[in-house]
Amino acid sequence: MPAAAPGGDALQSAQAPPGSAAMHRARQHAETRTRERRHRLAHEAARLMAEGGVRDFHQAKLKAAARLGIHDDASLPRNREIEQALREYQRIFLGDLQAEALRQRREAAIRALEFLAGFEPRLVGPVLDGTADAQAPVLLHVHADDPDAVARFLLEHGIPAQARMRRLRLDRERSADLPVWLFGAEDLAFDLTVLPPQALRQAPLSATDGRPIRRASLAQLRTLLAEEEIAAHPHQP
Repeated sequence: MPAAAPGGDALQSAQAPPGSAAMHRARQHAETRTRERRHRLAHEAARLMAEGGVRDFHQAKLKAAARLGIHDDASLPRNREIEQALREYQRIFLGDLQAEALRQRREAAIRALEFLAGFEPRLVGPVLDGTADAQAPVLLHVHADDPDAVARFLLEHGIPAQARMRRLRLDRERSADLPVWLFGAEDLAFDLTVLPPQALRQAPLSATDGRPIRRASLAQLRTLLAEEEIAAHPHQP
């Protein structure tokens, strides 16, 4: 039997089918372009949220896509990508102004949580996660068997409020249209969503990432502020 050429079998197996290398390069190029577009869209959406007062991630990404002329669904960034870009934008361009607006709203949230203690209130949204700016309302979840009890409580304390409805996903299978009360206090906007008491055991799902909404009780918010104060002044006795 004639001897095989040295390395011949290995060389033959290592050879790629004709055209596969070119296809691989084309796929890599397409993936790189998609990543670049996602990055551009995320940062443009973040700019619109920071400067234009857009509060909804989906609306921000669609406006950004229209401005940049990008209409490829695969290039639309995830909400988390926009949130990360927003934090970066605020850090670079807003700095102390955003930090002051956030501090003001968190301190007001503490007083609101104390005021609404009978409704097991929880702070949610940008004031809790740290992305609130000078236009951001203080978002609160309150809990009551009787949704009208919150309206009566506000009325009894001389607080005029506007009624709205908001649809939230209670879990992966159920959604609900819930009453919302909007009012102003301390030159800030407050936004109260009224949930059933059962929602205390399981937070509604976030529109940002589909996970349970992050929320904080009065005690948890005080702890957060204390920890941030210590982190900001680590060398003080």
